[in-house]
Amino acid sequence: MAATHPKLPRGKTQLGPRPAWLKVRVPTSGRILELDQLVRDEKLHTVCESAACPNRGECWTRGTATFMILGNICTRSCGFCNVLTGRPTVLDLDEPRRVADAVRKMNLKFAVVTSVDRDELPDGGASVWVATIRAIREAAPRCGLEVLIPDFQGNHAAQDAVFAARPDVLNHNMETVRRLYVPVRPQARYDQSLELLRRAKAAGLTTKSGLMVGLGEEPAEVLELLRDLRESQVDIITIGQYLQPTPKLLQVQRYVHPDEFAMYKAEGLRMGFKQVDSGPLVRSSYHAEAAMEYDSPLA
Repeated sequence: MAATHPKLPRGKTQLGPRPAWLKVRVPTSGRILELDQLVRDEKLHTVCESAACPNRGECWTRGTATFMILGNICTRSCGFCNVLTGRPTVLDLDEPRRVADAVRKMNLKFAVVTSVDRDELPDGGASVWVATIRAIREAAPRCGLEVLIPDFQGNHAAQDAVFAARPDVLNHNMETVRRLYVPVRPQARYDQSLELLRRAKAAGLTTKSGLMVGLGEEPAEVLELLRDLRESQVDIITIGQYLQPTPKLLQVQRYVHPDEFAMYKAEGLRMGFKQVDSGPLVRSSYHAEAAMEYDSPLA
């Protein structure tokens, strides 16, 4: 009998006004404007801006920023993501240099790099990933570096190339619980993502993953995912509230109370994770620089 998958609704979220714990003012002056202009001048994409991240002011003030490479058109159609889906443009082979130059000019203490999925490329864009890591190392050798990578469709050679470039932290987000994978991440596979994280740890890297709540999962399913991540020897996890970017994407099913986030943090620490950031406004790169306290490749 074929497996059945839940149908998650799209259209405008029907939960009414956001609760007080989800309201935050994003700074629009001072150093934020300065860094915004620099990113535009370099013709780069940052997740901080494209996702309207509520923590952008805090992170940029601390000297952390998240860049998105391989263009801004994704070959996948995840139910939560506002990045444009379609046929990507040709590779911008100068992008690694410009990202590295921005990291240097912004005087970042810690940089996070992520990307769209480029499933049309034989290596999924791994060669550009490697070039970007190397360029940042050369331009800003004192800057810590986290990479938030795609699954490369399970291509071990592509994964290994990125592992060999030795980022300080290797991040790959699970995003949601096993039961909701098909509606939330239709072109991804739960076990394939866990395998990537296990392989990264076996390569000697500090590993990290993140998930969203509020999509219809049960607390018991979140705890099951945390156990799967811990069994895969993941070091760091982030847990945050899903917020619908546009009515075309999946609706928010519930606003998770801060007490539940506190429970997930306590349980995660009890399971043995080295760092657990769990809260309504937490995003994947939140407090990314804290990972440097652990045994990273360059520590």
